[in-house]
Amino acid sequence: MKSDLHAALKKYFGFSEFKGLQEQVIKSILDQNNTFVIMPTGGGKSLCYQLPALMQEGTAIVVSPLIALMKNQVDAIRGVSNENGIAHVLNSSLNKTEVKQVKADITNGITKLLYVAPESLTKDEYVEFLRSVKISFMAVDEAHCISEWGHDFRPEYRNLRSIIKRIGDNIPIIGLTATATPKVQEDILKNLGMTDANTFKASFNRPNLYYEIRPKTKNVDSDIIRFIKQHEGKSGIVYCLSRKRVEELAQVLQVNGIKAVPYHAGLDAKKRASHQDMFLMEDIDVVVATIAFGMGIDKPDVRFVIHHDIPKSIESYYQETGRAGRDGGEGHCLAYYSYKDIEKLEKFMSGKPVAEQEIGHALLQEVVAFAETSISRRKFILHYFGEEFDNDTGEGGDMDDNMRHPKEKEEAKDQVKIILDVVDKTNAKYKGKELVSVIVGKSNALINSHKTDEQPFFGIGKDIDKSYWRALKRQLLVAGLLKKDIETYGVIKLTDEGKAFLKNPTSFMMTKDHDYSEESDDNVITASKGGGAVVDEQLMKMLKDLRKSNAKKLGVPPFVIFQDPSLEDMALKYPITLDELSNVHGVGEGKAKKYGKDFVNLIEKYVEDNDIMRPDDMVVKSTGSNSALKLYIIQNIDRKLPLDDIASAKGMEMSEFIKEMEAIVFSGTKLNIDYCIDDILDEDQQEELHDYFMEAETDKISVAIDEFDGDYDDEELRLYRIKFISEVAN
Repeated sequence: MKSDLHAALKKYFGFSEFKGLQEQVIKSILDQNNTFVIMPTGGGKSLCYQLPALMQEGTAIVVSPLIALMKNQVDAIRGVSNENGIAHVLNSSLNKTEVKQVKADITNGITKLLYVAPESLTKDEYVEFLRSVKISFMAVDEAHCISEWGHDFRPEYRNLRSIIKRIGDNIPIIGLTATATPKVQEDILKNLGMTDANTFKASFNRPNLYYEIRPKTKNVDSDIIRFIKQHEGKSGIVYCLSRKRVEELAQVLQVNGIKAVPYHAGLDAKKRASHQDMFLMEDIDVVVATIAFGMGIDKPDVRFVIHHDIPKSIESYYQETGRAGRDGGEGHCLAYYSYKDIEKLEKFMSGKPVAEQEIGHALLQEVVAFAETSISRRKFILHYFGEEFDNDTGEGGDMDDNMRHPKEKEEAKDQVKIILDVVDKTNAKYKGKELVSVIVGKSNALINSHKTDEQPFFGIGKDIDKSYWRALKRQLLVAGLLKKDIETYGVIKLTDEGKAFLKNPTSFMMTKDHDYSEESDDNVITASKGGGAVVDEQLMKMLKDLRKSNAKKLGVPPFVIFQDPSLEDMALKYPITLDELSNVHGVGEGKAKKYGKDFVNLIEKYVEDNDIMRPDDMVVKSTGSNSALKLYIIQNIDRKLPLDDIASAKGMEMSEFIKEMEAIVFSGTKLNIDYCIDDILDEDQQEELHDYFMEAETDKISVAIDEFDGDYDDEELRLYRIKFISEVAN
């Protein structure tokens, strides 16, 4: 038997050895057993059913969800045989003559593999026909599509079992999947009615992949450019959530001299195919894509996969990162994470049925846990897939940022007790945000209405910063001591583990410093992690001193001249002309002309004195696409149109629109929004805010909110800041 197998492998596929579990799987199929195969993408799943189909009499039916994949596989099988009819596709794209040809080839015993979409199997004429011919077995590829816990649920997969029964009673079934969460596995076996199947599970560990998560800030684009430039000439994929973002980012990369093309479902088929070929043929280095890309792409030497937006589930993340380093060589998986993105994804789910929301939230929580965890990322992923991993002995144990740069931990047993106790005593009626407010003793209308602010435990943790409580709350959700209730829109409740902890508190080690806080928009982190560029601390100090003394001369607060992120960018790019300075983050021409002269002179002298090599390519050029929007905003504010009207005309949320106005004002252009400020703030309030910003050390909104203790909301403060900067700075 063994020699037959090897001879067939050599004859059809030209390999002399099987990979991993292939041989055992094929034997199980040839023995007519129900078989369940769990193998990561790229592990050689397709061969497991192709070879036995070629060796047996009759036709094997392969159910696959993707037409493009079917086509690729049919072409590949036709390539190993001199009979064109050895493999066929049966789907809606065929005309009558073609269907006739397929049927004739099956009847004459030529066709060994018939690829079908599940929808085709519901057609009576096809079922009738398939009943009349010999079927060797049924293979269900991408079997996770059956399970709604899978990341790729297809309702038509649900009825496969009854369809198979219609075609014949004792047809052996082979289920194949690259998803290995125990929950999904159970679902597949139950649904296909093959709980007796021989299960083969390959390891999901990809030891050559390096996992890294970075905080996502405003500078994410320049960080990505920097990363790609460090890997010059290598192939990579950048994933984004929306088509719009794919287009924008592909443009920015092109402008900055990187050979990149966009890829998403909104492009026409011709364009998609040509962009895919360019990537395979190495005419370009980088594809910026939505998750539509990659299905069936088999490029072995993808060296990095970047996630500009965090994916919706660990599964998707594993699938997408799994496209790196298929040849066993280097594969760097970098994802940018901010909690805001998670909230965005949660918003998307709100219109779906509750059951689906529950699943979606549970999957998202896992992603948050993965991003914020301080344990080995590999261990985390493998644990998710039901596989144990030991970092000391397992392959690739040190291949992630947490293992290379371990985070500090501290005992938080007492603090955990406080949180759980407050949830318990308030009868679990608050969401995360209110819960933290109760602990630090900040009241609002909701807390007040429940009279929680009169309770003895109100403000029990006010000595510790709220960002600590936020981070600990998240870690408790991850550790499973708390859960978010979906029904009631995210109210936090105790789990059984949480109740047990309250009765008998044990040690809880909280990881420090993985709080990618919600405010990270204000404090730009230049990728100092991961060997990228680091801000020049010495120059930074000199620039701050210069800013301070110039501010004093002009009688304005320092941030009016340049904000911190702009100084950080100067200390990174060393601009020595006004032209270069106007390309620095948040500066623009107006500001460069007005305040820039002293700064470029200082930087030039510093570069000379210290023999610094200036990174010429570090000035991230922006695409002009935004300029039309900017012009539109400026014109309509001049006409004194209400801000919400301007925003909604461009389909923008108010917060997004304020961001755009900030960008205009911070780079030195005046915007007169007095007409709308007067509507929301009276004279005294405006005066109070003016005095505050004049005296303030920083223009961070989070600091101002704390200062006024919630008297003004985020929007009011941001709008007033726009007025202030416009008047005082520009």
